[in-house]
Amino acid sequence: VQLQASGGGLVQAGGSLRLSCAASGSGFRSYAITWFRQAPGKEREFVAGTWKYGSSTHYSDTAKGRFTVSRDNAKNTVYLQMNSLKLEDTAVYYCAGSDRVISSEKSNPRAYVFWGQGTLVTVSS
Repeated sequence: VQLQASGGGLVQAGGSLRLSCAASGSGFRSYAITWFRQAPGKEREFVAGTWKYGSSTHYSDTAKGRFTVSRDNAKNTVYLQMNSLKLEDTAVYYCAGSDRVISSEKSNPRAYVFWGQGTLVTVSS
């Protein structure tokens, strides 16, 4: 599967953005699709994800309550709605997918084979 992330941009603190991760190829429904982000000088970190077949969602502590991940299997797209953005949310956001990842590894970027190209989110004061 190929993934393409989009929707990043410049937003003021407190604002909102919606990121999209569009997938091409077969078998999308069987893929866990997860959002990660990487700020300058920092390691890539888990943000939020939707499990295989859209059976569940999961969030990092920093995303919980502010971000919502959703999945439209008919459009082969996963969304990340980000509200109440903070300066520290500034990062390149990546979507990643795998049909092989196991549940205990779903927050580990090393468990994912397929990656989108990343979309930059900049939150300004």
